Amino acid sequence: MPGFHSGGMKEETTGNTAMRVTQASGRKHHITIVSETFPPEINGVANTLRHLCLGLMQRGHKVTVIRPRQRHESKGRFDGAGECLFSDEQVVTGLPLPGYSDLRFGMTRPGFLASLWKHQRPDAIYVATQGPLGVAAVAAARRAGIPVSSGFHTNFHAYSRYYGAGFLEKLLCSYGRWFHNRTAITLVPTRKIAQTTHDMGIQPTSVWSRGVDSTRFSPHKRDAMLRQQWGLQANDRAVLYVGRLAPEKNLQMAVSCFERIRGLHPCAKFILVGDGPMRKRLAERHPDYIFAGTRRGEDLARHYASGDIFLFPSKTDTFGNVVTEAMASGLAVVAFDDAAASEHIRHEDNGMKAQLSNDEGFVDHALRLADQPTLMNRVRAQARLDALDLNWAAQVEQFEHLILNQPLRNSYNALHKQGISLL
Repeated sequence: MPGFHSGGMKEETTGNTAMRVTQASGRKHHITIVSETFPPEINGVANTLRHLCLGLMQRGHKVTVIRPRQRHESKGRFDGAGECLFSDEQVVTGLPLPGYSDLRFGMTRPGFLASLWKHQRPDAIYVATQGPLGVAAVAAARRAGIPVSSGFHTNFHAYSRYYGAGFLEKLLCSYGRWFHNRTAITLVPTRKIAQTTHDMGIQPTSVWSRGVDSTRFSPHKRDAMLRQQWGLQANDRAVLYVGRLAPEKNLQMAVSCFERIRGLHPCAKFILVGDGPMRKRLAERHPDYIFAGTRRGEDLARHYASGDIFLFPSKTDTFGNVVTEAMASGLAVVAFDDAAASEHIRHEDNGMKAQLSNDEGFVDHALRLADQPTLMNRVRAQARLDALDLNWAAQVEQFEHLILNQPLRNSYNALHKQGISLL
């Protein structure tokens, strides 16, 4: 696909929006990614940005990353990166995020970013997170007249109910609407999230999905020795969970589900890969569970491939990269009909999914897989085949097209959407 550039650009004003129309060419672009989280941090946003930045660099673009300083890092501008994720990065002040001690939010002034972009002007800016750094970046981009888009990566408003702060959900929805409507377009990962954001009053949006690395995540990396370490015989069930051990992940559902499986299959093992605030309590209550901690790269792929049934009980994820990673690894996924499962799982064909309100259905689907090896193996094989079609290259190309061909909010539209309404 040819690149897009601002040469030959014209503006067409329709109502409150000035449309930026670009003509295709072979010129490469300078794209700035702004995010409160970035590799090597381990979470869905950081994972998505790793693949995105790597793909943009491979397509010849200049990629600048702006992110918060992590502990033991210094602030400033740096060139180059491991894995060739960016051309240069700007590290700003970082402060711990309450409730997530391993994550930090960024603090900087819009004027600083505007000055930075005056000297090295990007063709487009993508703001992946809606914290203080994201707010400053949007303000600076609008001030400088640089096209800025945003991503709806996290359901922060839905998280509030899992932390005893459900009363904040309406306010957080209003904040999200205010933030995203100050950008030209908001990219969402699924059609269901597109409907969610529409209901929140966020517009315009476009679906930008996710790929999966089916070379790294593969059934061929199944490890008999690892399964033996877990205490499994050849035909015993390894039930796997991969992700953050946190309240918003609905882990009690996974625990209840596994206990029902173990009631019928006493030799089954529950392996939890990841870390988080619930790990200590879960380990105390279930000392027989296997807590594998944080795993990366080939080690993570080996853990995936050595499982049999994958439980994804979350009702708050916007996508859930772990679902497609599990599919690529040849696991039988059980999930609710939401996020990645709503897009990529066909019930009883390449996975199992239950309606969001049907917790018992979630358990029943997992029990069927555990009880019916023929069904489980058929689902696992089809999941792998379907995952092979979910490549990152196509998603990176779509992202490039979306952010380089987008509307610019004019001043009237900006003022019109400035306030935060609780109505």
